[in-house]
Amino acid sequence: MTVEEVGDDHTQDGTVDLPGNPVRRSIRGRWKACSFLVFSILVSIVLYDRVFVKITRKFTGNPRGITLLQRMGIGIVFHILLMTVACFTERYRLKVAADHGLINQKGVKLPLTIFVLLPQFVLMGVADAFLEVAKLEFFYDQAPESMKSLGTSYSLTSLGMGNFLSSFLLSTVSNITKERGRGWILNNLNESRLDYYYLFFALLNFFNFVFFLVVVKFYVYRAEVIHSLDVNEEEVKVYIQLPSPHTPHIDAFVFT
Repeated sequence: MTVEEVGDDHTQDGTVDLPGNPVRRSIRGRWKACSFLVFSILVSIVLYDRVFVKITRKFTGNPRGITLLQRMGIGIVFHILLMTVACFTERYRLKVAADHGLINQKGVKLPLTIFVLLPQFVLMGVADAFLEVAKLEFFYDQAPESMKSLGTSYSLTSLGMGNFLSSFLLSTVSNITKERGRGWILNNLNESRLDYYYLFFALLNFFNFVFFLVVVKFYVYRAEVIHSLDVNEEEVKVYIQLPSPHTPHIDAFVFT
């Protein structure tokens, strides 16, 4: 399999939209890198619910396993690791392009398998399984009863604002680096330095994580999260039979 650079169209990487992104499609089988992301998210969510929660629940006593804020924090750490891995993967891709004399050529196929992208897309799926799912639950769980639906919309609004901000950062970094010499983001990705750009995002995520820790320190949960999820079946449902003058018995459920 080889990796094909797809013209000048825009494809979403999961964090930013990169012009001419070499996503990097396999010539044989037509694999797309975004397939890795979707599959990774689905698998990560299942493993989180079925394995991670059960293990951590034994140590924390929390039905969720860990709190929503802890889950978001882990997601941010995975994002830092993701961008670091993406930086080194891009450096490897540029080295292959240089070794084969393809630096100045645009739209050429590199002798790389698409699976070199697998680690970073797996990490992206794991990070989203922690961060994005926890963020959606947090906005819903912590919103007042009369604002539950509005809380969910806040989660999606923050995601939309992040996409606009990433586009702003992309164009700003591109313009500034072009003015100061060799641009980081060019139409020809073999001449670009996306490894620097990914490293820049890793640093941004690190500072975001530090700010997150400061904010979390002063946050007080609106309600006890430990009581808002599932508890053992025997504690949730107690089956009783009540006598009735009209019917032999009436089945009723009492919830605790």
